[in-house]
Amino acid sequence: MKKKKEIKVAELFAGVGGFRLGLEASNSRKSIKYKVVWFNQWEPSTKEQHAWKVYIRKFHQNGKIKHNNTNTDISKINVLDIPDFDLLVGGFPCQDYSVARTLKQADGIVGKKGVLWWQIERIIRDKANIKKAPSYLILENVDRLLKSPAKQRGRDFAIMLASLNKLGYIVEWRVINAAEYGMPQRRRRVFILGYKNDTMISKKIRALEHPTYWILDEGVIAKSFPVIQSKINKPIHDEFLTVDDNILKVSDNFKGDNNKTPFGNTGIMIDYKVFSLKTTAPEHFARKGAVLKSILLDEKDVGEEYFIKKRDIEKWKCHKGAKSEPRRSSSGHEYHYSEGAMFFPDSIDKPSRTIVTGEGGNSPSRFKHVVRTPSGRLRRLTPVELERLNMFPDNHTKHEGVTDTKRAFFMGNALVVDIVKRLGVALINKLVE
Repeated sequence: MKKKKEIKVAELFAGVGGFRLGLEASNSRKSIKYKVVWFNQWEPSTKEQHAWKVYIRKFHQNGKIKHNNTNTDISKINVLDIPDFDLLVGGFPCQDYSVARTLKQADGIVGKKGVLWWQIERIIRDKANIKKAPSYLILENVDRLLKSPAKQRGRDFAIMLASLNKLGYIVEWRVINAAEYGMPQRRRRVFILGYKNDTMISKKIRALEHPTYWILDEGVIAKSFPVIQSKINKPIHDEFLTVDDNILKVSDNFKGDNNKTPFGNTGIMIDYKVFSLKTTAPEHFARKGAVLKSILLDEKDVGEEYFIKKRDIEKWKCHKGAKSEPRRSSSGHEYHYSEGAMFFPDSIDKPSRTIVTGEGGNSPSRFKHVVRTPSGRLRRLTPVELERLNMFPDNHTKHEGVTDTKRAFFMGNALVVDIVKRLGVALINKLVE
């Protein structure tokens, strides 16, 4: 049998391995498969590297790994110590990605707070300097990235796009809500795909009459997650935005339209020109999709610690209720804060709300899920159920010394595995066309 060609993968900010699970699940009988050759997971300011340990237990059960920098602060890693790879993936933390001048930096710019984005940029750039830059990128972040920071809506994303263009990539993106494509959780995340200019995919994109045909019909994301163009858009052939190739100018001068981000939920950037659209998912995917009820354990299999005591129900109702109160900001500005009521308990006949890092623990909370069991009792979700909402295998995060609260934290930070699986399949299909 002919040996499959391998797409060598480097996984940054690996967490408990969501990207790896998705890519390995997308390996099929086709002539190409994904192989993770290096990963990095480092949690600062913690005594125990629990996520890294879970990752090792799952993917390196003998505890042996070829490279000893997988659990090291990424800023201290020399790119020469990273084996060559074709695809860079990672769900990087969302921060303020402003840039600043400094005499100590040869290139003149560093991230103020968005240090981790600049580490991605550094690794790609250093690999490019030795002519070994990855051919493809798949990155993931919260959807608010497209409209941050508050005073320069869209600036952070514009900086990233300009950075990747400068490194020689065509970049497409899409905000994907997992529930809109049949998955059991309403989780909106932006997925960013990059194609190096010398790849066949980049050449296919440039050969199209207009690049929006790629993001609406022909592209990797479009094939994985079909969309319908919103009727309120400008004509498809209008150029929407040009981003300066000087990243410092982007940081200083970028302005959204009337303090709104210029970036739609679907888009592509080629040679600093952005073509961005508002799109929606076809309704039939969600109609046939999974709901919260479909992932719940049988009541008899749930530990007593997850059930809410009768004496605490009123506290939960209070947290879930509507609020309206005066507040004062750190600068002394007074304002009125209000928020609507949350469903209590959560509906099990719809996809769940987005799970968050604070989902664990038995203290009452506005954001934790609470479901009513067939017997009428109220309870929180278990770690296995949270794993199922992100489409991880049952007990993927179970490990000695890892509390259920920490397992919930992992899932609050994780991505939905099936989204990566579909993107992985579509990318391989493009490569074998």
